[in-house]
Amino acid sequence: MGSPAKEVYFVFMNFDPEYDHLRKNRSKQGTLDSYLNRKHDKLLAKLLQPNSYKKRSSLAIVDGFAVEMTQDQAAVLRGAKEVRIVEKNQELA
Repeated sequence: MGSPAKEVYFVFMNFDPEYDHLRKNRSKQGTLDSYLNRKHDKLLAKLLQPNSYKKRSSLAIVDGFAVEMTQDQAAVLRGAKEVRIVEKNQELA
């Protein structure tokens, strides 16, 4: 029996005043990108087993990220207080 199927999910975060401040100050785009990468990586490391997921990218425009993970892992993230919503990527035909 193989491991559970992994799919790409989008994870959107709850309001974060630091994100809001950095987003409004566009001259610090690199700072915002770095902040979000660290923030998203820390959340994943806190809630999921190492090497059991693959973060694809952080999305600065919405404070979210794309991650390849299992349905059970998506359920774990849905229960996190920092997370607003977790949605499976839907391919459009």
